[in-house]
Amino acid sequence: MSYGIQLPVQSQSTLYTEPWEAAAGPDDLVAIARAADRAGFSYVACCDHVAIPRRLAPAMSTVWYDPVATLAFLAAATGHVRLLSHVAVVGLRHPLLTAKQYATLDHLSGGRLILGVGAGHVEEEFSALGVDFQHRGAVLDETIDALRAALGPDEFPEHHGKLYDFEGLGQRPRPAQERVPVWVGGSSPAAVRRAALKGDGWLPQGDPRDRLPAQIARIRQLRQEAGVEGPFTVGAIAEPLYVGTPAWDVGRRTLTGPPDALAESLRAYRAMGVDQIQVRFRSRSRSELIDQIAAFGADIAPHL
Repeated sequence: MSYGIQLPVQSQSTLYTEPWEAAAGPDDLVAIARAADRAGFSYVACCDHVAIPRRLAPAMSTVWYDPVATLAFLAAATGHVRLLSHVAVVGLRHPLLTAKQYATLDHLSGGRLILGVGAGHVEEEFSALGVDFQHRGAVLDETIDALRAALGPDEFPEHHGKLYDFEGLGQRPRPAQERVPVWVGGSSPAAVRRAALKGDGWLPQGDPRDRLPAQIARIRQLRQEAGVEGPFTVGAIAEPLYVGTPAWDVGRRTLTGPPDALAESLRAYRAMGVDQIQVRFRSRSRSELIDQIAAFGADIAPHL
């Protein structure tokens, strides 16, 4: 079972941001991404919001780094860790524009991109950009199809759909990967179906442990019924973690304790059929977070 991390600093929703992140910046992102790279993390992830309406700003904040710019910046600072958009709201942009950005990122990083996509949930973003919010699921469905073509091997990709129609338009550089993995985010029935039928992986939206087995079984059933074959990566977002015994209040939901106990708890995800877990550590500073990342990689990961 592999493991990745949603980076701090780059998105600062009040649901999960630590106080120290408010004053953090690029140097902190680089240091944390490098720590994850050293610790064997499969990926580092970055979120996507174009603009936050005033009504949601108190909860979500307006700090949302652009994923393409951020992941490209971190690609130059790391060597092995993969670069995941978790998730890119690709329906907000024309697929040729999205393909140009992410193909370039994959090319420059030597094939480290994982394109995580989702439908989005902030209506004002869609309205401002002239995109149909009410039918965003259908928009995403076709956008994935168009991106499959535009991120494929052909210099002149071709797609003919209801929303997008293009051919005879060349885009280079091509991605370094023959097939860029597309992981679909979301836990609604529509999102699970989309992941099963159109994705190379599934990124659940915070499903608790007791919901995962049924969701995973549903994905397998949908793929089998549709005759969809090929590798598929099932993800999960683990509870907040703190390796060791904290000397401060990390919250009742946080898993704490010695590495062997945490490893045993996390192995339950693998027993459900999970292939990769996304972890988040409680921390009071950049240095504490880096220490937690290092401890996880050295003492917990070998037992997963």
